[in-house]
Amino acid sequence: MEIDRQAVEKVARLARLALSDDDVAANQRQLSKILEYIDQLNEVDTKGVPPTAQVTGTVNALADDEVRNERRDELPIDAPATDGGSIKVKGVFDG
Repeated sequence: MEIDRQAVEKVARLARLALSDDDVAANQRQLSKILEYIDQLNEVDTKGVPPTAQVTGTVNALADDEVRNERRDELPIDAPATDGGSIKVKGVFDG
C-alpha cells in the first residue's frame, strides 16, 4: 500500500511534528513499506486458529482496591495544593 505525501503531512500535523521535505519523503517510504508488511498478514491462512486475547495464561492481573493508612509526614511538602493532609489535584474531567 502506498502512502501519499498528504497523509504523512496530516499525521505529522496531528502529532505536532515539524518535518522537513526530506523527513516527509523518508516517512512516506517507511510507512508504505510497513503497510506492505502488514498486508502480508492478510495472506496467512488462519482458519481453525482460535482468537487469542493474551497468551500468558494470566487470569486477573488487577490488585484489589484497599485503603492504606500512609504516613502523612512522608507526603511531598512542595505539593502545589493540599487539603487536610492530602494532596489536591485537578479533576480528570475538569476543563
